[in-house]
Amino acid sequence: MSKITVIGAGNVGATCAQRLAEKQIAETVVLVDIVEGTPQGKALDMWETAPIEGYDTRMIGTNGYAETAGSDVIIMTAGLARKPGMSRDDLLKMNTEIVWGCIRQAAPQSPDAVLIVVSNPLDAMTYVALKASQFPHKRVFGMAGILDTARYRSFIAEALNVSVKDVQAMVLGGHGDTMVPLPRYTTVGGIPLPELMPAAQIEAIVQRTRDGGAEIVKYLKTGSAYYAPSAAAVEMADSVMRNRNRILPCASWLTGEFGEKDVYMGVPTMIDRTGVARILEMPLSESERALFNASLVACRKNVAEAEALLASMA
Repeated sequence: MSKITVIGAGNVGATCAQRLAEKQIAETVVLVDIVEGTPQGKALDMWETAPIEGYDTRMIGTNGYAETAGSDVIIMTAGLARKPGMSRDDLLKMNTEIVWGCIRQAAPQSPDAVLIVVSNPLDAMTYVALKASQFPHKRVFGMAGILDTARYRSFIAEALNVSVKDVQAMVLGGHGDTMVPLPRYTTVGGIPLPELMPAAQIEAIVQRTRDGGAEIVKYLKTGSAYYAPSAAAVEMADSVMRNRNRILPCASWLTGEFGEKDVYMGVPTMIDRTGVARILEMPLSESERALFNASLVACRKNVAEAEALLASMA
């Protein structure tokens, strides 16, 4: 029986579980959270939705990990959300402890699972999950560029008054202020974006994309985005469960790609049933490479800080 576990029953996790059920990506979805009653109540509410929406995905809510045993995919969403004025990096220490603790309990229950990380700061938390799970790196990767690309595409579609389906793009790099949108590789109905929009307008959209999460935090005041992040995580899980070979921008462990190694970085990634099937490379211009390198420095810094925190916890 196919099973997906979602760790964290907050806004991202609960919405993720709901999307998984409605798309019937697995026969069972297990929602785990430390708060007693929260995952049970939300899972029951989702199961009672099934007759209306017409899905048969069985929903389980729990405060433990026994029910997660044998999961095909684990989606890690637990962690503290950003508040106004708080950067993703501010969350590093607190969420390192949360991610480490959760994955150390979940991984032994599902030793063959693919692990998708959503918790922030994304690149560092994916590294923490890798170390906590002791899984091969191809089975541990993070949701970053899919969300950033979705924001970028939505802003372009809005500016040009076209369907989002006709906007194709790829955002590389870390999930934060150093993300790397690539206008040169962005097309609208097959037409390169620079042919349809002046450079100044493109740059404004690029900056809005970088600030996309903070813009939502500013509006919400007491939380952060969850509709788009959950959709991005589910797109990744779908490619794993249905062996789709999707090419998606994910935080993947580099082993020489783009001339770099030993770091999680947002790059074009083929996802299949085994996790990361391969990483696709493309030539970068001098200016694009400079942005990529700046993002790389930020990612390495986050990973190094997480590694130091793990060492202090040992």
